[in-house]
Amino acid sequence: MKKIFLFIFLFPLFAFAQKMTVLKGTIKNKNKQPIEGVSIKYNNTGTITDKNGRYSIKIPFKKEITLVFRHISYRTVSKKFTAKSRNGVRFSITLASKTEELNEIVIKDNSKNAQGVIKIDTKKIKNVIGANAGVENILMTLPGVNNNNELSTQYNVRGGNFDENLVYVNGIEVYRPFLVRSGQQEGFSFINPHMVQNINFSAGGFQAKYGDKLSSVLDITYRKPKEVGTMIDLSFLGGSATFESPFFDKKLSTITSFRYRDNSLFVNSKQIETNFKPIFADFQTFLQYDASDYLSFKFFGNFSLNDYNYQPLSRRTRFGTVADPLELIVFYSGEEKDKFLTLTGAFSTEYEVNDFLTLTGTVSRYNTQEEEHFDIAATYNLGEVDSNIGSENFGEVEFSQGIGSQLNHARNDLDALYTNAQIRANYKIDDIQIDFGVKYQKEDVRDRIREWEIIDSVGFSIRPPNHAIKNNQPYEPFEGEIVPFQNIRQDNSVQINRISGFAQFSEKLFWSSNEIWYNIGVRSQYWTVSKNGLSSEGQFTFSPRAQFAIKPNWFKDMLFRASGGWYSQPPSYRELRNFNGEINLNLKAQKSIHLVVGMDYSFKMWGRPFKFVLEAYHKDLKNVNSYTLENVRIRYRADNNTTAYANGIDLRLNGEFIPGSDSWISLGYLKTEENIDKRGNISRPSDQRIKLGILFQDYVPTIPNLKAYLNLVYNTGVPGGSPSYADVYQFQDRLRDYKRADLGLSYVFTDANKRYESGWLSKFKELTFGLELFNMFDIQNSITNTWVRDAYSKRQFGIPNFMTGRVLNFKIGMKL
Repeated sequence: MKKIFLFIFLFPLFAFAQKMTVLKGTIKNKNKQPIEGVSIKYNNTGTITDKNGRYSIKIPFKKEITLVFRHISYRTVSKKFTAKSRNGVRFSITLASKTEELNEIVIKDNSKNAQGVIKIDTKKIKNVIGANAGVENILMTLPGVNNNNELSTQYNVRGGNFDENLVYVNGIEVYRPFLVRSGQQEGFSFINPHMVQNINFSAGGFQAKYGDKLSSVLDITYRKPKEVGTMIDLSFLGGSATFESPFFDKKLSTITSFRYRDNSLFVNSKQIETNFKPIFADFQTFLQYDASDYLSFKFFGNFSLNDYNYQPLSRRTRFGTVADPLELIVFYSGEEKDKFLTLTGAFSTEYEVNDFLTLTGTVSRYNTQEEEHFDIAATYNLGEVDSNIGSENFGEVEFSQGIGSQLNHARNDLDALYTNAQIRANYKIDDIQIDFGVKYQKEDVRDRIREWEIIDSVGFSIRPPNHAIKNNQPYEPFEGEIVPFQNIRQDNSVQINRISGFAQFSEKLFWSSNEIWYNIGVRSQYWTVSKNGLSSEGQFTFSPRAQFAIKPNWFKDMLFRASGGWYSQPPSYRELRNFNGEINLNLKAQKSIHLVVGMDYSFKMWGRPFKFVLEAYHKDLKNVNSYTLENVRIRYRADNNTTAYANGIDLRLNGEFIPGSDSWISLGYLKTEENIDKRGNISRPSDQRIKLGILFQDYVPTIPNLKAYLNLVYNTGVPGGSPSYADVYQFQDRLRDYKRADLGLSYVFTDANKRYESGWLSKFKELTFGLELFNMFDIQNSITNTWVRDAYSKRQFGIPNFMTGRVLNFKIGMKL
């Protein structure tokens, strides 16, 4: 508290401080012992190290100086240095005695590790193999991050669902379309991997400066170009073109990209025969203008169009057991036409008041216009397959258990407009940092739902299970009206106003010779909801959070950390809407208590660097808004009548298993259950118990430009869901385990390490040809169940919906 008052009273002095920054570090010998009395000097300014080998010296900002490190027993070292960070710089070296050679090392800032944030190398984005290659594809190799749908970029983190993850691009929160119900409708991720500079990911226990969600944060920064360049990628799945360049003596810079994708290669490998004509395209641009060294303006824009035309023709699926095999044959008529148009625009201004204080103001607007129109009739036959090996009819359907049809109709339209304005401040002096901000957001959603389903079996229509009139067909005639099995008709005009803010304080210090970092903060939000002229009472959340990390002064490089707090997730529009499309104006925020403890251990094995990361976590949730999941469509109960918990442990080992190639192995265990209406605990839809992910990179020693990339994922099965109107407590069977292996081969003709001065290759800065083999073992993975009813036995069969089979793709990457 004293430090906060000190900041308030001394702020006028800081505003006129010179443009200086702090350089600090530790100086040791080859035995990792600190060296006392080392002189560090430039011009007429200098200092010496203390008994722990530590030093601190102020140096000019953005000005080249020559630092001289001198000690009577060690070799003198001169180092040219330009401080590019106003927030302080850390530089440490190992001095050699006068009879040894100098071994210089630079100690990188450990603050990200201390915060429990994973910083992902952007170079891996191009190398990771997957049906949806990009940032999310890397996340799915991490422990605690799960997804059984290779056509989707959405993911679950530590027992949460898709709607519980925060995604930022240059400080702008990213939103997804509302009505998407199938991964094959998504096209590609909002995040353009060709524009990315930094990737930071936290799987829980994150700081107060991030928003109000329960599970994770993905923080993306797009890069500021330093030179003119054009990147072009082409493959059987689509292509992209990215242009970047600085202008006006590097005061203005722009990076712009266009992408196109066609998922028909994957969809045609599935068991459903279709006519599929999708158009997935987007355009993104990021501009930055530096008016001075202290003032800059930034603009980010995005236009995305997903035009999804889908006409199923037939389907044949065999399932069951070896002793009791079943086969489902379906013939379709009709088609589905969906369109998802999204636009995002954001303008921000960043002003460095002085060396310590930076202010950032941002205004942005997001608009999504969505149409979901389909009429699909399906006629099915569910039959028993002859499993007698000696039979003449072995493998053929010998008896039909269920014959029927169903008709699905939808004319759903949604238009949502999100507008927000925020201001943030960052104050840093030495090892103390204070962040605070406030944000206002208005959400205007217009939603029209027209959706019904008719189920027919042997000539009579099946009525809804909750219908009051009894139907004894075919044994007794029925004279009542025919009604759909399910029917939703709603018109919602919803406005949500939110005011949120945060403040947090962090500091790095030493306790004895141990380095300590801690962060304490609080976040709150106030919001109101109105629908068709009716308004709710305002609601308020209060979310305190804290993080602590210690790096002991041990011979072994280890870091220990703990984080936690009270997290809240005020409801979005999709959470406010229940199964029947009705809006609960007074729905409360879901709440969760997080506790995360972990450690990082960096070491050398086989003479190469490795890191082992371990984290254990527990979440206690209340006011939970339980949901059902079908493919990627989430439908909420909107009643807060559920409690839940999640706990688990994540392990990751990464390093150079092959010299010069970074790979990793991750393993996670998760258990998450919920208690709906106090009926007892059952598994949540995201209860993925075991997760194993391997990302492996290799090359041919005699041909180092020929590289191989292998992505292996194994997930145990999740609950398979339940039919409409069914009691979820009676449907707890799990889907089969998810197993997938993707292999990529590439040959690098030229890159930064191998340039040509003449010939046709001299025109390229980079040129790579590659082959990708998706699902190389052609494993049938299921994402959800299609429920088929046998009208006579009243049984409902869960027929697995299998994902994509083996697919071969060819791609070319070039940079001009």
